[in-house]
Amino acid sequence: MGLTLNEQKTRVRDGRRESFSFLGYTFGPMRYRKDGHWYLGAAPATKAVQRVKGRIRQILRPSNQAPWDVVVAELNRVLRGWAGYFGYGTRYPAYRTVDNYVYDRTRHFLRRRHKVPTRGTRRFTADQVFGELGVLRLRRLHLGSPVHARV
Repeated sequence: MGLTLNEQKTRVRDGRRESFSFLGYTFGPMRYRKDGHWYLGAAPATKAVQRVKGRIRQILRPSNQAPWDVVVAELNRVLRGWAGYFGYGTRYPAYRTVDNYVYDRTRHFLRRRHKVPTRGTRRFTADQVFGELGVLRLRRLHLGSPVHARV
């Protein structure tokens, strides 16, 4: 096939001692949050989380004048797709980070749209944003079985 290795990108790593990133995941030793013991695992890479945050920022930009139904449908499509790909491994911390970012950006977007003079935390609570307004909460997906395990 004529394929060659890129010498600058190719490295040999000991996955038991040091972490490495591959296809959006970080593989390697991880520390369990509750009791601190070490295990080998996989988690969404920091770069992947930053990338989805950038996509959310594009959807909830100030110049987006689309109706809320269209905005939330696009936002949920991006979140569902990202969660579908990153449904393996230790995903809760990444999901929590994305959920917090979605809530802050959505609240800011709605505050501007409805001309609320305050930060909007009382008018647009997390329960309203993820409940009545229909935004997908990734932490709820974490509680269920992984997408690939559902039949």
